[in-house]
Amino acid sequence: MVNQSELNARHQNILKATIKHYIATAEPVASKTLAQQYDFNVSSATIRNVMGRLEEAGLLYQPHTSAGRVPSDSGYRTYVDRLIIPNDNIDRATQKIVQQELGVAKASFESLIQKAAKILATLSGYIALITFPQNINSTLRHLQLVRVAANQVMLIVVTDSYQTQSILMESPLSEADIDEESIEQELQLLSNFLDRQLKGSSLADITALDWTENDHEFTQYNDFLKLLIERLKLTLQTNSSSPMVMQGVAEFLRQPEFSQLQQVQTLLSLLEEQQEQLSPIIFTFPEFESLKRVSIKIGMENSLEPMQACTLVSANYYQDNVPVGSVGILGPKRMLYENAIALVKNTADYLSNPFKLLA
Repeated sequence: MVNQSELNARHQNILKATIKHYIATAEPVASKTLAQQYDFNVSSATIRNVMGRLEEAGLLYQPHTSAGRVPSDSGYRTYVDRLIIPNDNIDRATQKIVQQELGVAKASFESLIQKAAKILATLSGYIALITFPQNINSTLRHLQLVRVAANQVMLIVVTDSYQTQSILMESPLSEADIDEESIEQELQLLSNFLDRQLKGSSLADITALDWTENDHEFTQYNDFLKLLIERLKLTLQTNSSSPMVMQGVAEFLRQPEFSQLQQVQTLLSLLEEQQEQLSPIIFTFPEFESLKRVSIKIGMENSLEPMQACTLVSANYYQDNVPVGSVGILGPKRMLYENAIALVKNTADYLSNPFKLLA
């Protein structure tokens, strides 16, 4: 059995060819087809043997016993992470098309987003999703840690608009280590520290926050504080999620995977009626240390079940180096990934610029 991390050059080439052929045809791929159409200089039997090993590794599967093979979610993930070679020509061509189609930003940013979504859907053939910029200037007014159980604490957050949010977390303190009175005192000290450090901070400030091990007097709680910041960021982001523009459902339904309407009813319901669930998935803050510009969630990597037959490609657009919204493409897992990545990246880059012009 071939381990995914041990794919040799032949395994990688045949996996790549299988995925590219399936993307192009939407038909299960047979070894004979690859032998005839790709210059592998090996027999059909050898290719069939390699495809069998790729299936054992979980990268391909057979939808029917007599059919050829199709990529699994893991196969697509391997393709995206390891087999796609960055193509500057595609990137430059896509950048040029996006700039030509959208032109110079003269209208309102709202109309620009509407136009960008329509163009993105037309160029990709998939559903385009673009969130409106959210308010990143709302600030924190008060923070307080409250013990609610022996092993749980709740962070209560009040914003400058007097909205209250609460975050339940595992306590960093245990009665096994110190007595109950000391726990209460330590939590109060930690609350005072958080309130002192974060009061007046905006979502943008919290996104850029990076407490290193020696930045503060509570270094023994670094892991807890790091998790708390991530949870706080997610809570504020989710509760300030903004509306989004959606275009391209008709193009999406022309894809063979979604030709039967009953197959996609739950997805259409999510897209049209439950956007409050979708918005935080499209627009996510990157990890502080992440260098990835474009996020790709394939199949089961999507947390919402109706989206698990799809791939979501998304990238944030920025205001003053802070992410304020996101551009996304939702399509079949059998997606032209190179084109989708370039389209999303260049559209997000384009939308980042007009803030300077439309402020």
